[in-house]
Amino acid sequence: MFKVVMPEANRVTMPAEEYKEQPEYLVTFANFYISEFTRHDLEVMNLYDSNNNMMDINHYLIDNLSFSRKALIKHVLQNHDHNFMAILDKIKQDSGVDPETMASYEDWQNWYEKRRSEIQGSLS
Repeated sequence: MFKVVMPEANRVTMPAEEYKEQPEYLVTFANFYISEFTRHDLEVMNLYDSNNNMMDINHYLIDNLSFSRKALIKHVLQNHDHNFMAILDKIKQDSGVDPETMASYEDWQNWYEKRRSEIQGSLS
């Protein structure tokens, strides 16, 4: 009596997201920042924050902690590279460190610990 007609499904695929090419020093800094974030140790970094850059970055990180570190770095830089650059600009301005010469995670870690030791009343 009745004939059921099922239409063909219209499949739409999303194009793969294209990621901006980021300078290596920015990727290295983001890796270091995320490491300190997961250890709840951004005390020193807060000195170089203006315009709530850290709040924007941290909010994104909290929402996406399920990503692997490599994927998280790629994604956070896709959306918040300008926030990281603002922090790096302030670091360069206030401490004279050229972020482009900070080639490794250890460079940032050494700088961070040295900076922490210079702060009176540091929590660590």
